[in-house]
Amino acid sequence: MCTNFTPTKKNEWVKAHFGVDLPAQDYPEQAFPSYPAPIVVQSHTTGRIACGLARFGLIPSWAKDDKIGRYTYNARSETVSEKPSYRSAWRNRQYGLVLLDNFYEPCYETGRAVRTEIRLESNEPFAIACLWDRWKQPETGELFVSFSMLTVNADEHPVMKRFHKAGDEKRTPVIVPESQYTDWLGASVDQAAQMMKWEKMPQLTVAL
Repeated sequence: MCTNFTPTKKNEWVKAHFGVDLPAQDYPEQAFPSYPAPIVVQSHTTGRIACGLARFGLIPSWAKDDKIGRYTYNARSETVSEKPSYRSAWRNRQYGLVLLDNFYEPCYETGRAVRTEIRLESNEPFAIACLWDRWKQPETGELFVSFSMLTVNADEHPVMKRFHKAGDEKRTPVIVPESQYTDWLGASVDQAAQMMKWEKMPQLTVAL
């Protein structure tokens, strides 16, 4: 379960890979559930790519309030098409990419939880597959965009199998290779399902 990451602020990297700029609005150095972070999305009608801030923790359009976002920051790839919080966004192909420099997971190899930084071997920014949705605050009419990171089983992943408590299932966010950014943003439901495999992810490393 990824609950904490560092949103990238490297605009040159974003511009080079997506042809857009990071949002002009400021956002926190570290993201936790309910915090804003930059995501990239693509219109299925025009093909236009955009980058904006979205809230970490998906709030489905039918939610009465935003409290559900405390529990929807990660979505299991195996059940995302069925769960009420995610299935509409999944079927409507509301696929996005979260832009970050690293993320953190608890490592219990010493017998206690040690916050551990995970990044690409290249130390470059990267993108995690996400679902996004829009939610209108009933009292004010304010519109929020929010997202959930997609995750897969990582029991056999060479790096991610190290994390979480003994006996717990190992999970990893779905990190999309650079060569597949456009493929993911424009994927069909079937194509997206096939792309969510840890074996297809770029190499990760633990920052020392």
